[in-house]
Amino acid sequence: MDGFFITSRAPDQNFGWKRLEGSEVILFGADQPLAMFKYACHKAGIDFGKLRVVNVGGAEDMDKAFRAGKGQYVQQQGPFPQQLEADGIGHVVAQCGPKIGPVAFSSLAARRDWLQSDVAKAFMRAYTKTRAYMLAMPAIDIAKAEKSFFPSIDVDVLAQCIASYQQLGCWTPHVEITPQAFEVALDVFEHFGSLKERYAYNQVCTLPPSTG
Repeated sequence: MDGFFITSRAPDQNFGWKRLEGSEVILFGADQPLAMFKYACHKAGIDFGKLRVVNVGGAEDMDKAFRAGKGQYVQQQGPFPQQLEADGIGHVVAQCGPKIGPVAFSSLAARRDWLQSDVAKAFMRAYTKTRAYMLAMPAIDIAKAEKSFFPSIDVDVLAQCIASYQQLGCWTPHVEITPQAFEVALDVFEHFGSLKERYAYNQVCTLPPSTG
């Protein structure tokens, strides 16, 4: 699932995506985050062209701009929006993931011959166990283990973000890319205009190596 959030400057328990039309929205300027956001707007039935888009740079620049008073809404990946809430600056009003649905978001790439190797099988065992760990462990335990990678984020905020991702379904028990998630990825980038030809599932994806 897409793990981006929409944060509003003001609390809005009755938020609907239509509110974005005519509003200043700080967005990523290109690539996957923008493609996913545009597709979420499409699925929400709003006209992306009616948004007053603000581009200021990357994730940290976007956060600084919103903190400085720019924009009515901002598109961010966790844990930035959760920290904005904790600091009393913003209010998370929506998630992009539910609008888009399950999609091949962050994926692993490898040569097909390498997938037959013992190293590939060992890697997949470790990766599968880690995915299961991320789903089963309390979010606060994961947050404490990851805290050094997020020095400017409060540990409780990091835990809140991780819990949100656990509930949203960003980390599934299965590790393979499903045909359904693959097709949605094609839909996203076809809508964005960067995909000129749709590819068959077996041209791009394969089942993970057996770990038995």
